[in-house]
Amino acid sequence: MELFSLEGKTALITGASRGIGRACAIALAQAGANICLVLRPPSDSTEDTTSADLKDGEDPYSSVIPTSALLSAISSTSTGPAKGIHVSVVYADISDTTSPADSGSGVKSVFPRALKLVPAEQIDILVNCAGIQRRAPSVEFPESFWDDVLNTNLKSPFLLAQAAGKHMLPRQSGKIINFCSLLTFQGGLTVPAYAASKGGLGQLTKALSNEWSSQGVQVNGIAPGYIATDMNEALLNNPARLQQLNDRIPAQRWGTPGDFAGPILFLASQASNYVCGEVLVVDGGWMGR
Repeated sequence: MELFSLEGKTALITGASRGIGRACAIALAQAGANICLVLRPPSDSTEDTTSADLKDGEDPYSSVIPTSALLSAISSTSTGPAKGIHVSVVYADISDTTSPADSGSGVKSVFPRALKLVPAEQIDILVNCAGIQRRAPSVEFPESFWDDVLNTNLKSPFLLAQAAGKHMLPRQSGKIINFCSLLTFQGGLTVPAYAASKGGLGQLTKALSNEWSSQGVQVNGIAPGYIATDMNEALLNNPARLQQLNDRIPAQRWGTPGDFAGPILFLASQASNYVCGEVLVVDGGWMGR
């Protein structure tokens, strides 16, 4: 459908090695977008991340195939909009918010390095999906945990959005999508830094939208509910708490990464051109209870 087509567009996405970010990268690629992934440097320099085969019936959302290799396979085998899309990778530590742009390592280096890799040196869509979690009672919460979470979940998305704004505003066209959380609206338990970072990210989304919407750049957020990913492993392994959560979700199930294909396509495409500063909640009805 033309309204949701991303053919000729290029998306830069963080946090796409697994879970929700991986599902979003697949969805954007299948809609025709070129993809530039921001990934942590591989621990094994000999790891092959450039080729792979997706077996018949294999679930791409849970596959152990590296995301970059999976997207390359989709590009070469697709008969739809994803046929021939360009896939590139920028390796960086996005928790490093202090290294200068010419360092080639921290978050400030990501956007200029990505521009050199993508078609026409143009990025149309930024998806800030990377995030970390640290749990401890607030009276015992280490300052190092606080700094790690705020740098990764709030400062890094701001720096990437700022770089994207400088690139998109002169062209008066662009989409920025920040992954927020239910804790954008709620406080949670024993996760003070995460709650503060996601609350701040929701407000940052609105602040940037207020400045940039009139210049053709839409900034929105997505707030996942309880999703079966690695980040929620502690909850998934707590039977009593898991049952409490299940009983409260009107959809009577946890979400999956695949549930974000539709929302990300909507906010990345022209279908959402008049949607500005919103945080789209994808939670099975949790916030409506």
